[in-house]
Amino acid sequence: MASGKKSRSERSRYWKCCMSAGVVALLGVVVASLGSGKLFGAQKAPFHIEEATISDIQSALLAKRITTVGVVNLYLTRIKAYNGTCVEMPEGLLGPMKTIPHAGQLNALGTLNLRPATRRAMGFDDHKARSMTDLKDDDPTMPDALEVAAAQDRAIAKTGRLVGPLQGVVLSIKDWYDTFDMRTTASADVLFANDRPPRDATHIKRLREAGAIILAKANAGTPQPRNGFGGVVCNPYDTERTPGVSSAGSGASVSANLVTCSIAEETGTSIRIPARSTNVVGLAPTQELVSRDGMIGAGINMRVGPICRTVEDTARVLTVIAGYDPKDPLTVFSTGRMPAQPYQTFAHGERLEGMRIGVVREFMDKRLFTKMDEENIDVVDRAVGDLRRLGATIVDPGPEGALFQACINTYAPTALNKLFTKQLPKLFPADAQGKPAADHIATLADMAMNPSLVPDSVTIRSFAPANAEGEGKYMREIYVRQRADAAIKTGLDMTSKVNNIKDPEFYAVTRNAPGAGTGPEAMEMNMADRMLQRFAFQQTILQCMAELRVDVVVYPTMNVPPLKIQQPEEPLLNNRGTYHWTVFGQQGFPTITVPAGFTTQVYDRVADPTSADGTRLTGPTPAKLPVGIDFAGRPFDEPTLLRIASAYERATKHRLPPPEFGPLPNQPRTGTGR
Repeated sequence: MASGKKSRSERSRYWKCCMSAGVVALLGVVVASLGSGKLFGAQKAPFHIEEATISDIQSALLAKRITTVGVVNLYLTRIKAYNGTCVEMPEGLLGPMKTIPHAGQLNALGTLNLRPATRRAMGFDDHKARSMTDLKDDDPTMPDALEVAAAQDRAIAKTGRLVGPLQGVVLSIKDWYDTFDMRTTASADVLFANDRPPRDATHIKRLREAGAIILAKANAGTPQPRNGFGGVVCNPYDTERTPGVSSAGSGASVSANLVTCSIAEETGTSIRIPARSTNVVGLAPTQELVSRDGMIGAGINMRVGPICRTVEDTARVLTVIAGYDPKDPLTVFSTGRMPAQPYQTFAHGERLEGMRIGVVREFMDKRLFTKMDEENIDVVDRAVGDLRRLGATIVDPGPEGALFQACINTYAPTALNKLFTKQLPKLFPADAQGKPAADHIATLADMAMNPSLVPDSVTIRSFAPANAEGEGKYMREIYVRQRADAAIKTGLDMTSKVNNIKDPEFYAVTRNAPGAGTGPEAMEMNMADRMLQRFAFQQTILQCMAELRVDVVVYPTMNVPPLKIQQPEEPLLNNRGTYHWTVFGQQGFPTITVPAGFTTQVYDRVADPTSADGTRLTGPTPAKLPVGIDFAGRPFDEPTLLRIASAYERATKHRLPPPEFGPLPNQPRTGTGR
């Protein structure tokens, strides 16, 4: 970790192009002109920011239809209109809350990258400040989003060229990643002495160098879309429902056109579920492809990925952030395994002849789940038909079939070895000390010779669970020590020196009260079982994909539609939990979700003390809520994934902007960029 002095010096050199004596005066003009045509130069036709793609924005910049400052301000205008509080919180951010139907607000963004004077002039309150510990915020090496945009406009006026492949791309960043100019606290109200980290995460640095403008930190929260600093995030298609799990602010901000794209984080499904729930595209890349440096508590399950409104835009962002980083040793596996061409060149699929696509019916068998799952399964069934009409060969075991089970029974027992035998004590008996009481190797050999002897104990829904013992504690300790804050010195400080939510209903439905269920703290780091599980899964599923000759597999991003905020969590059922399906992503496979359509009705879960688990389903209720389809491919085969996902997206066009967050009165009313 660079020292504070060195870090400031580096920032000064990097940002010197962004500052001039005229910037402050320019910002005064910008604020005064917000919402007027004066921002955009002598354009003949107004520029449409709603649904604008990266290509749309950059074409407009080069044609002088708009300036980079103008782009940022169009987004800020929408943020001002739509990013207010979306629930009632009469006792403040930490107290009880009540949802508001058709709230017209989302609260997706918690922190804005604006200097104090500019922020106040635009009408944003002090809680959106870049820092709560540096209220003066006048460091010249920390230009805000508008100052960076102004510098880029000067550069493009001088050269006639974009400053980088992402100029004009305005981003929100999940508050899980270090940004040297904005507070980073995982959206919790952690009592840092300095709420800004000393440097950018590696992928944030790459984004800035490519010309992207970091405008905001997206509100995060798990498992409900709520946090102690930013509050509650709402779904743009129904503000009484969740926009997904911890990357909720990322998905909602992209869906409502508050930013061009967002950077999200996924431990289980936290890129794809918010993208699914808000009708946008979310890419969780191969685990080893994007650096986790500068992430709070990075672990083997955690991935960095973009959320955008189109497959091509997610690919453009991936091109910039992918690749080896010595600060994240896992990325060494990407060396020599990235395509020669930028990822976006693969995101122009049209026909799918020659592609073989497997259907993971294990995630779609209605007999295994509830009425809540059924319509999402039906929507993805129709999507499979769309893929067939595009020319793909569909490998489908049928509605009640299993794509992988026979293959898993053949290969998983040997690959998993001790993790497999522990699940079957009758077949593999052990004594009180856990030592084999019979010849386990002979039994495994019998199963290898005759897979019909293997019980269906390991499935694609539950692949021999294994803990990463001590990893979470270790990664938090490393993060805190590298950050070197004067007040937060240990991983425990991150969870104890914090203002916690006090709403009892929140904890009642999440089972996530401070200190609840944590058990004794790990004293050693032991990744052996977790890495064995990961290797066994990859070897087994790659073998299965090879035997089936499939390029990718598809399934519902999530069977369960977006839940009502503070609705009881969906009980685990045949290894389908509230936030599944996680297994491909958690074992390192790249996955992408694409809009697949909408529900017509939903079932909801409510408290019922007379039932066995204290809840019951109610409904159906009419509701038009987004449904997503997941495409999962082999590690480092993002090009194939992007080709298939983009062809499906182009043919079906299921992305529809949320109707209650449309164009503003003084802004253009169309412009899909399609």
